[in-house]
Amino acid sequence: MEYKIFGCKVNKYYTDKWLNCEYLKNKSGIFVASCVVTDKAKRKWVKFIKDIFKNEELKNWEKVFISGCWAFEKGEKHSKFFEIYPELKKFENKIEILWEDPEKILGLQNKKLENLKNKFKNQIYTKKFVVIQWGCDSFCSFCLTVQKRWKHFYRKKEEILKEILDFEKVGWKEVVLTWINLSAWGLENTNPIIKKQLENLEEVKSKFSELLEYILENTKIKRIRISSLGPEFIDEKVIKIFENTRIYPHFHFSIQSGSTKILKNMKRHYNWEFMEKLLEKVRKIKRKDWVLIGIWADLIIWFPWESEEDFEKTCDLIEKYEITKVHAFPFSAHNYWENVPAWFFANQIDEKIKKQRMQKITKISDKVRNNFIEKNIWKELEVLIEVEKDGNFKGWTGNYIEVNQENFEIVSGKIERNEIIIWKISK
Repeated sequence: MEYKIFGCKVNKYYTDKWLNCEYLKNKSGIFVASCVVTDKAKRKWVKFIKDIFKNEELKNWEKVFISGCWAFEKGEKHSKFFEIYPELKKFENKIEILWEDPEKILGLQNKKLENLKNKFKNQIYTKKFVVIQWGCDSFCSFCLTVQKRWKHFYRKKEEILKEILDFEKVGWKEVVLTWINLSAWGLENTNPIIKKQLENLEEVKSKFSELLEYILENTKIKRIRISSLGPEFIDEKVIKIFENTRIYPHFHFSIQSGSTKILKNMKRHYNWEFMEKLLEKVRKIKRKDWVLIGIWADLIIWFPWESEEDFEKTCDLIEKYEITKVHAFPFSAHNYWENVPAWFFANQIDEKIKKQRMQKITKISDKVRNNFIEKNIWKELEVLIEVEKDGNFKGWTGNYIEVNQENFEIVSGKIERNEIIIWKISK
């Protein structure tokens, strides 16, 4: 079974489950994990599927199996898929729409295997992505994903632990806790809890730290990485846990904007003052391994009503708090099929201004990124080898710097997939 993954780490997690599922064992074709984060993302996977049917060599495939966000609505398998995608309807007899989770939803069980090593032998990635939570109740005005995945719920900690322990027992070394609204783990609702707490970080309650402590106490796995975090649920306990050297020194915040006005229009449940206090605390974390903290951020540029002043505030936060990697997304009104609330907003940004702002924020973020890498040159850092082929290899440091055979000096260890080595970045 071939596969193509679009979108987030959640899609990576469920793709792994499907490819190791009995249901697809004897089928031929390609599994496609779809994404709806922007109009551009939608068009990418739709074009990919249309191109498949233009390829004569692939016409003998049994099916194109589609999962991911576009395959369902409000958490249910989409009943009107081909009404939404009329350009795919002529291929209807060659397309099968799947639920997201083969085990929980369809009632299918992963292949019964004799030992754990076989269970993970077809693992796509060296990292093991572990979904701990699903859905969201926040309904931000720019987001279509929440409409597809629907309401927030979270997995039991014992279930999460078992999945990590199974992975650990066969010698894998890194798990990535992932999400739709990851840091809301343990909460019954993700929407109203912040409204009275915007000014005081210490008062924000979170059960996410309890889960992290539970995993640290009950596993020995070397690397625990945390995926993208909603900042409103991060408290002092979570920040303190990042001092532990098994929790990797990397934050990825869904900040979205440096302007309180824009955050309010986005219907985010925090303001800039809250975000600033949080970033200041993160920058003061002291770790025993002395590895510098990497901070990534998701940012939406040219949201309706974004003035030049609002945009400059976003640019300033990148430099002031040394955001080491920026995922800057142009605001997508989602004109392509289903819409988001902000599609109806007045004061949409002119295309010319959009291009100018994207060029500027890219230039700033590249500068900050390069400065951060320079600070890490000649430091001894642990790297997990994730790709190794024909003498070429790639891996990531704990603070998420990509390294390869061209920019390192090895200190100890051997270059093999799933091995952790010590090396220095040389350039």
